Amino acid sequence: MQPFKTGMVAEELPQHVARNRKYWDSQADDYVRAAERHWAQTDPTWGIWEVPESELHVLPDRLEGVDVIELGCGTAYVSGWLARRGAHPVAIDNSPRQLETARRMQREHGVIFPLILGNAEEVPYPDGSFDLAISEYGAAIWCDPYRWIPETARLLRSGGELIALGNSVLSMLCVPDFLTEGPATERLLRGQFGMHRFEWPDEDGVEFHISHGDRIRLLRASGFEITDLVEIQAPPGASTCYEYMSREWARRWPAEEVWRARKI
Repeated sequence: MQPFKTGMVAEELPQHVARNRKYWDSQADDYVRAAERHWAQTDPTWGIWEVPESELHVLPDRLEGVDVIELGCGTAYVSGWLARRGAHPVAIDNSPRQLETARRMQREHGVIFPLILGNAEEVPYPDGSFDLAISEYGAAIWCDPYRWIPETARLLRSGGELIALGNSVLSMLCVPDFLTEGPATERLLRGQFGMHRFEWPDEDGVEFHISHGDRIRLLRASGFEITDLVEIQAPPGASTCYEYMSREWARRWPAEEVWRARKI
């Protein structure tokens, strides 16, 4: 299976995609150690709390021979986990620097699959190329859902599954604008109606988060049926390096959620 067109050059990228490429290239060195740790793992762990797959059950039971597209792969450790389970992954990411780390990890672990520099809102593969689309953060928060979700529907075969893990809606309403103000609060700090594009004052990247109702309508309009919504609770004793969230908060409310949907 070969891509049918090449990704856009930087000058042609949408404004938010170009900003996110610059941002993630600048952050890439900070994620090398995490990449090395995740690639070395025998069993997957998920999200900022690194919840084991044995507890969260993110992945389908059968992966042997499954064609997978990882949308916004970063250092592509998720695709590495899938390849070791017999899947045939293709991984796309917007950051050349992140993909440099991914290629080094592939060589060191002897797990090789296609890595594509590109925008997950416009993937260079024909309609119906994949059985599974997955994003742990990646496209799930860094791409416009009104573009990447319909694009995912195009890429999937009938009956194909979408799995997307990212920040919960509630957490996005409670996280302060500045990290210096501390982690998520017990108060609502912004409105839910109309939530979509998030530009944090102390960062150069652009995130996207929409309400549950808006996501349900978008998934259905794109040709999906929703099969599950898993709200993740931080495990007892868990820790995270992400300063916007505390374990105490995430023990009471979901900081992250996993959406599962099947293409009709």
